[in-house]
Amino acid sequence: MVKPLVQLLLTLSLQEAAAAGMLKVDGAQDGAAGGGDTISHSLALVQRLEALLLQGNGSDVSLRVETPSGDEVKKIQAHSLVLSLQSPMFEELLLSRNSSTLVLKENADCAAVFDKFIRSTKSSNEFCLGLCLIQPIRQRYLYCGELSLRLDQATPLHKLASKYQVLSLQQGVTQYMTQNLARDSPSGHVAGWYEYAVLAGDATLRDSCLQYLAWNLSSVLQSGEWVTISSRLLMALLQRSDLILQSEMELFAALEAWIIQNQPDGLTAENALRAVRYAMMPPKELFRLQTQSPVLARYQESVRDLLYMSYQFHSASPLHMAKYFDVNCSLFVPRNYLSSLWGAPWIINNPTRDDRSTSFQTQLGPSGHDTSKRVTWNALFSPRWLPLSMRPMYTDSGAMQPTRVEGGRPRIIITPATSSADFAGVNFQKTVLVMARQQGKLMVRHVFNFHQSTEENGDFLAEADLHRRTSEYLIDSSLSLHIVVKPLYQTLITIKN
Repeated sequence: MVKPLVQLLLTLSLQEAAAAGMLKVDGAQDGAAGGGDTISHSLALVQRLEALLLQGNGSDVSLRVETPSGDEVKKIQAHSLVLSLQSPMFEELLLSRNSSTLVLKENADCAAVFDKFIRSTKSSNEFCLGLCLIQPIRQRYLYCGELSLRLDQATPLHKLASKYQVLSLQQGVTQYMTQNLARDSPSGHVAGWYEYAVLAGDATLRDSCLQYLAWNLSSVLQSGEWVTISSRLLMALLQRSDLILQSEMELFAALEAWIIQNQPDGLTAENALRAVRYAMMPPKELFRLQTQSPVLARYQESVRDLLYMSYQFHSASPLHMAKYFDVNCSLFVPRNYLSSLWGAPWIINNPTRDDRSTSFQTQLGPSGHDTSKRVTWNALFSPRWLPLSMRPMYTDSGAMQPTRVEGGRPRIIITPATSSADFAGVNFQKTVLVMARQQGKLMVRHVFNFHQSTEENGDFLAEADLHRRTSEYLIDSSLSLHIVVKPLYQTLITIKN
């Protein structure tokens, strides 16, 4: 069956390879044991494989791609050997066929890109994926290990790669999708990719999409994509404490718009509204919502207990509240708010040069009892801090012992300028957001949480090459950070035996 194809491949001559500049010497010269010259014409082989598909030479199978309704979409002349080598599923289908035509049923979106899966035409706005050995006008993955794609073609190509068990393409498309989450598209694409990843069982893509949406939620809330997300994705986001947005009020306004647009069932709306952290809103905003929000007016009974606890939280000190309520529940846990009440941006120019410091103020806490109180924080950035184990060591005689002093790593320390009795019962968690510019858009790329020093988590900018101007951690040669300080309250409820 595959004999014609093999014969065609063997016609590649050494003269053709040499003419293309693909004759190279590898190994020892004549006379050396085991040495010799290596002749490489792999590029010519790829080009000949490409010509086989275009011209149909030696074809022994015809692929007939149809939609579920039976409409023929396209017919492709192909070669069993190539298909079997690339795809275990094709190998199984070809072994069990009883004619020279293999009928393949594909949904409309997959059928539309099936020729790209086998062969394709690259346009100027398509991204090249694969081993780009040559740069032909046409690319086809199964024959040349390369294809071009656009954002809207990623999901159907991933489906085809998964169905036909082309693992390399499946991984390549997943990588393409995770690297293009920030790219602009007319109606948004990250939410759709998340839903597909959940159904396909692609945990890497699912988690990447969810993290991108959570860490860049403010921009997502302002896009047209927000009101199109599913209730499943909505709840997955609302339950997270690492959401990055301006305020809880911004989140409620977006949730209200989503409910009005989608008109979900009562249980879905109630669960979503109960995931809002009303205690993080000032009392005056809570009053405004109760009197002006049409959604809250409709579902107020479902969240009455949460609103009541939020008013109590604002009327007493957190220390007093902690004696009677579980202040560790999500209602009292802040998210990563970008408002100036919770932190400040910090742009560090030429971050490898020397130590830098800055100071900023935040509210003591979100409780109405504490909002008028301010805490001044001092932050120190060290580009080459050395852990204790790497610092110079001295002997009893005073001589310094050799030590590993190469490099060091970046570190940030954040401490209050003064101590206060108001700090009782409160742990202040610091969160450092590292910004990046991807596809021309400013986005949050990394998030680090600690209590006093980034040394606590050990991986702060561990992989960052801050000396390289094109580093993904730098924007215009500067390290762009945003510091958020979140008070976490300690429950003081007495447990009765």
